[in-house]
Amino acid sequence: MTNFKLKIQYNGTNYSGWQVQPNAVTIEKILTESIEKLLQEKINLTGAARTDAGVHALGQVANFHSSKLFLSSDNVFLWQNNKNFLRFLNCVLPKDISVKNIEAVDEEFHSRFKSKGKVYKYQIWKSPIHSPFYYPYSWHIWYKLDIESMKEAAKYLVGEKDFASFQGTGCDAKSTVRRIDLIEIKTNGELFEIWVKGSGFLKHMVRNMVGTLVKVGTGEISPHIMKDILNAKDRRTAGPTAPAKGLFLVEVKY
Repeated sequence: MTNFKLKIQYNGTNYSGWQVQPNAVTIEKILTESIEKLLQEKINLTGAARTDAGVHALGQVANFHSSKLFLSSDNVFLWQNNKNFLRFLNCVLPKDISVKNIEAVDEEFHSRFKSKGKVYKYQIWKSPIHSPFYYPYSWHIWYKLDIESMKEAAKYLVGEKDFASFQGTGCDAKSTVRRIDLIEIKTNGELFEIWVKGSGFLKHMVRNMVGTLVKVGTGEISPHIMKDILNAKDRRTAGPTAPAKGLFLVEVKY
């Protein structure tokens, strides 16, 4: 059995998140069924990040084991009758999911446990008028935001800290301590992007941080209060959860 690593993109709009759930259509479920359909064998697919319902991915990573694939002389993975596996897999997947790459990796590689960090971005469309093109992939905010205040508040979130105030309901993490390496707010006309890089994230953590930063941007919360929110270790002290549709998993670090 060979261990295979996949790099995956998806539009999460129509899915109940990544992880398989009873009576729900998820990315993991669709991808697993599609691979099993082609290979005619059961697999155990493991994703690096369990993205929430409605969240998108540009660089999700997953791995599975199989004995049905072999490498051609021109470095293409084939299966029965020398068919190009990646090409056929993308043909059977729905158009809002695609697999960008497949590679054989060491037996001990595990997409989740070997991850050293993840990069997310959150998109905000800041305009009085919504964009029909960005609306499905951003939080439309029509009111004024003070970006400099948001940048100042974001500095308090960088480092190894207890993020209990930013964990979502039902989070089963053993520890709420995480390390944030970078929070960067970029503006490009009406499109605002909040980039977050860290070692790991709690349930809804990025969206809760974004919702709180927006409260800072509106002036409802002062930037220095972010320190008090962290120290409170109480979800009720932070801002609202930003809509899922603006969040993208950009990269998984190994």
